[in-house]
Amino acid sequence: MPRPPASPTFVASPVPLITRADAPHADRAVRGGELVPVARGVFAPAEVWRPLPPWEKYLARVHAAAQSYPDAVFVAESGAALRGLPVFGQPPEVHLLLPHPSKSRALTGIRVHTTERMPEHERIGGIQVATAEEIAVDIARTRHPAAGLAVAGAALRRDPELSADRLSRLSEARPSGRGRRHARWVFERASGEPESPLEHVSLAVIEWLGFPTPELQKWFNAPVPGDDDRVDCWWAQWAIAGEADGEVKYSGAFGDARAALRARNARDARLRERGVKAIAHWGWPDVVAYEQLRALLVAVGLHPVRPEQSAPLRSLARALRPQAR
Repeated sequence: MPRPPASPTFVASPVPLITRADAPHADRAVRGGELVPVARGVFAPAEVWRPLPPWEKYLARVHAAAQSYPDAVFVAESGAALRGLPVFGQPPEVHLLLPHPSKSRALTGIRVHTTERMPEHERIGGIQVATAEEIAVDIARTRHPAAGLAVAGAALRRDPELSADRLSRLSEARPSGRGRRHARWVFERASGEPESPLEHVSLAVIEWLGFPTPELQKWFNAPVPGDDDRVDCWWAQWAIAGEADGEVKYSGAFGDARAALRARNARDARLRERGVKAIAHWGWPDVVAYEQLRALLVAVGLHPVRPEQSAPLRSLARALRPQAR
């Protein structure tokens, strides 16, 4: 059954934001450890700020910038954060466009861009945000291809009316040729089938390591309806399955970690009964330290069929773990 058309997604700030008007003694509160500066003149309660993961801190910084630039259009990672598309780590800058900027400039933690054309955008949650397809093209043209693939794939999965061809045409039609060739690699591979950023990045790393391209989201039917199982990656010639497992699944954050591991082991046993010879499980650390993913795949009987592409692999860790300035 086809998915219904997507409605605009908007992600609110993960923490309450406090301006100097709300807290006239904010500097004293910062020195006392009660508040944390998020942007110039904008603060957050320290007790809720500190536990946030990096990408949520970045989202809060974007919301703080929106208070200072109400007429701006938020683009690239900043637009992705507001739309709930993948953001890796905590990017160093908030990216925005102003209607008539004199020149591109960097402020403290904010990058004001110039452009030959304003991107397609809409106001959601009171903030002007570039469309998902504009954001996907921005990131595919200017960021690491693994990040570009994850963002494009997430946009495709969310909107059944969007296609990789449409993203490619949008990129090719842009007046600037900067990053156009870079984006072609992304849109030739972008798909809405993978269910998570980890799966998208895994597919990129598997290709760069030289392993065969897997079939995605392979179902294994059970004799009893309702007991079917699906794997993320399937190499039919070798009867090998691969699963990109986020660590949070087995961390205990969403229930008993031991029960989750037992369920995984039971599922692996069912898959072996249905003809799967070996199953590789990996997480983010194995993908970022790509030698670990290579070792896991070789250990289950898979071997490279083409030369390794070293350049995108060497730059992967830095691209997926950007640090705030």
